[in-house]
Amino acid sequence: MDQMQSDPERTGVPLTELSEDEDLFRRSCRDFAKERIAPRVREMEDRGRLDPALIREIFDLGLMGVHIAEAHGGGGGSFFMSVLAIEELSRIDASVGVFVDVQNTLVNNAIMRWGSREQQERFLPRLARSTVGAYALSEAGSGSDAFAMECRARPDGGDFVLNGRKLWTTNALEADLFIVFANAAPERGYKGITAFLVEKEFPGFSVGAKEDKLGIRASSTCELLLEDCRVPGANVLGETGHGYKIAIETLNEGRIGIGAQMLGVAEGSWRCGADYAKERRAFGRPIADFQAVQFQLAESATRIEAARLMVYNAARLKDRRRPFLTEAAMAKYYASQVAESVTSLMIEVYGGYGYTRDYPVEKYFRDSKIGKIYEGTSNMQLQTIAKYLLR
Repeated sequence: MDQMQSDPERTGVPLTELSEDEDLFRRSCRDFAKERIAPRVREMEDRGRLDPALIREIFDLGLMGVHIAEAHGGGGGSFFMSVLAIEELSRIDASVGVFVDVQNTLVNNAIMRWGSREQQERFLPRLARSTVGAYALSEAGSGSDAFAMECRARPDGGDFVLNGRKLWTTNALEADLFIVFANAAPERGYKGITAFLVEKEFPGFSVGAKEDKLGIRASSTCELLLEDCRVPGANVLGETGHGYKIAIETLNEGRIGIGAQMLGVAEGSWRCGADYAKERRAFGRPIADFQAVQFQLAESATRIEAARLMVYNAARLKDRRRPFLTEAAMAKYYASQVAESVTSLMIEVYGGYGYTRDYPVEKYFRDSKIGKIYEGTSNMQLQTIAKYLLR
């Protein structure tokens, strides 16, 4: 097949090279997003919650375990395929995109890399089939400075007793399994941080208030409360005191997923703007005939394609076990910049209509802002890029 075949659903530029299986998977994700997600977007946005029936469909399609091995009930795909899914879902709704993103790039990925054989056999089939996962690192005073966490894990026999409060936990309302980071040896500083697999039914664990957010409103973002929550020693992910390594390396990979989410947001917004420009008439002709509008759309499409190449490259490097940390930071940083600027410009293409909720571009604009904040702010990405380039 011609890998550089033109795709009218994109911004009008050639596709980055995909294998036949990858292209088929991408198209299935796109069709699902159009047919099953798009009709629900407004209702989910208004309710501030994902439709439970849609979540079931996402599991049935295999999107919650894209690169979990087939032996554990997953799709046996690549990390890159997870990125394709996140991009395509986010073209329609960034809330659904991040729901799938957290599951695949953070939760599944962490257990696949650091979980014991028993943990993998116990949790991965559930995560592929029916269990939503969440990743709890941030706290009130521990955001970019992730290792300033106050959550504590006290050894007690063969178990640990966790106490503390986590904030900004994505998927918290839907999740039954949480990767929670707590310090089991505060006297050792960040080297005491440990990752725990906390199940929702554990006594002393509860999900607190849901945040009322600017964007991705259907995505649940909640606090977690741990009050003498007893976690079996068998639920330590990796080794005691290695949580800092798990957090850093998992987030490095997760940032590629956020780059894909922001790429999808920019693409979806651009498509709306381009279609509207061909329909909206002024001075007797479509506004797409005016050079000023054409240049705006062309500039945006060019930046989107550059972001796509960066995101895809980082994902390919990760799959090939080559260094990707700098490329992941660049992809996340740049895709977030592009999403914010493109979605803002598409509101201007719509004019006054773009400022109302009757048209989709205002939602894309609100959804774009989070890309520069979570899983490492833009300033933190720049710091990472500079650090490794200047070595």
